[in-house]
This record gives sequence, structure tokens and C-alpha cells, in this order.
Amino acid sequence: MRHKDVEYFVDYGRGGDYGERAHLTAAEAAEAVVAQCMAHGEAVLDVVIFSEKGARAYGGDDAVERYREDPEASVFERFEFKCNAVGRVP
Repeated sequence: MRHKDVEYFVDYGRGGDYGERAHLTAAEAAEAVVAQCMAHGEAVLDVVIFSEKGARAYGGDDAVERYREDPEASVFERFEFKCNAVGRVP
């Protein structure tokens, strides 16, 4: 899903060299998160929403209510990912 008022930011600063990068869809951001986790063991994904319409597109009525609570919040939702490489499995 893509909406002009929703962006997904992956933080490459935690072990990466590129800082933060915006992605326009959750699928693009998920791909980047997996790559970051595989390379560095962790990743952060911030969802940034710029309007009530964006909140509705992201998560329906519940997201709109949460957006209305603090429309000036810099990050609507943050996800932290950690992965452990366990090596080869026999």
C-alpha cells in the first residue's frame, strides 16, 4: 500500500553507514529491514504519518484516533528488530 502521507524510515545508522532512508511502501521498508538485520543484527523502522487520511490508509479508524491524540508527533509508530545468525544448521 502506498499513500502520499505515509512514509517508512529505516535507520541504517545502527551498524550501517547510510543514516536513515525513506521508503514509500511497507514492502520496500520490510525488504530494507531484513537486509539491515542480516548485515548488522538489528534495524529500526519508523512509520511517519502526515495527515488523518494517511493514518486511515495505514491503520483504519484506530490509527486515526491515535493520530488525533498527537498529530505533531515526529514518529507515529516505531518498530525495533533484532535477529541472530545461528550459522549453518545440519
